[in-house]
Amino acid sequence: MKDTRLEILNEARQSLEKGGIDANDRVELLSLLDILISAIERIDIPEDKGELSLSLATSLVSSQALLSLLKQQTAELDALRKLSLNLTSSLDMATVLDAITREAMRLVNNAMSVHIFLYRNGKLDFGAALQQDGSIDPVLEPRSNGLTYTVARNGKTTVVENVAGHPLYADTPLEGNGSVIGIPLKMEQTVVGVMNLARSITGGFTSAEMRLLSLLADQAAVAISNASLHQMISRKAYSDTVTGLPNRRALDERLEKEVILSRRTEQPFAIVMMDLDGFKAVNDTYGHAVGDQVLRVFFNYMSQGLRASDFLARYGGDELTLIMSQTALEPATLVAEKIVEKMKRFFFTAPDGKRVTLGISGGIAIHPLHGRTATDLLRAADEALYNAKRHDRGKFIVAKGPTGPLTPIRIAYTIE
Repeated sequence: MKDTRLEILNEARQSLEKGGIDANDRVELLSLLDILISAIERIDIPEDKGELSLSLATSLVSSQALLSLLKQQTAELDALRKLSLNLTSSLDMATVLDAITREAMRLVNNAMSVHIFLYRNGKLDFGAALQQDGSIDPVLEPRSNGLTYTVARNGKTTVVENVAGHPLYADTPLEGNGSVIGIPLKMEQTVVGVMNLARSITGGFTSAEMRLLSLLADQAAVAISNASLHQMISRKAYSDTVTGLPNRRALDERLEKEVILSRRTEQPFAIVMMDLDGFKAVNDTYGHAVGDQVLRVFFNYMSQGLRASDFLARYGGDELTLIMSQTALEPATLVAEKIVEKMKRFFFTAPDGKRVTLGISGGIAIHPLHGRTATDLLRAADEALYNAKRHDRGKFIVAKGPTGPLTPIRIAYTIE
């Protein structure tokens, strides 16, 4: 009996392999035949037909369960592979966080929103958010006794099956029901962030969803740590070692971006180059160590009160460059006047106890009035600064206009 059934099933398998039906249907039927063949091969044929049916059914159920488990594990491994590719394709923090939120929304049914907070020095900072409709939800600062801080502090995944009436949401004006899961993003047992995912339904999450979210959390923690390290290295590469301000490299890149933005929006922007008056005497009298300290204090003093869109960098030596986005000539000159007034209030106490004050001179250039390229603008502002230092020290002078390309300097020499 067993051999006859196997013979029939094997013949059916051979017929399917020859084609004639839809490819997807053929794959499913072949899988089913393989299960039947495997089941028959594993059981001993009893004399009782009822016992035969029970043994065969038990074997079939076992095989089908194994196949379903394998399919599920294959799907999870494929999801892990996609997660790894998506989250390691960039070192930009914003790009990484955006990828994490999108993957989380994809993995869980009925997901309404995802929020990610970065955890540093015991404090949570907003990282990214995504709503079901693709919009970015404005986020309030996490409550000290809420879900996010709870997960960050204890490092454990927390599921709130119904936010209505839950202690972690007791003091919030939430309306309606829903469930939330808070997952710590841990790198070597250190929490680097927290991911919260909210659903429109109440109840717990399935074991498959929990596994996939855990996989995502592990990958996310690695990606965030890598992006943070990249940020730190980039800050060092783009920061002046003495003052901590952006350096010339950062200035050049920001200036190029402002030129592109100005061309696209047809809005002007201003560049102001400044130089300290009397600083050389500080170095000559008290040494470069004191001079560096003065620069640190002064540059920090100048950076206070700037708009969030303004960009202040150390150009070199005791020179500063200020970029003011979407700023025309008149407001730029008003800012320059305020800088001069602010400078009058600045002083430092020298090692010998003397009260030392400094002056400041500057040059102003506007894009596209005084130049259409970053190089032309810097040159225009620098020439205006040079004229101020030479003829009107302590003032800010506006550039005269496009300076054109640099004329090559010819150097003649003889060899004796």
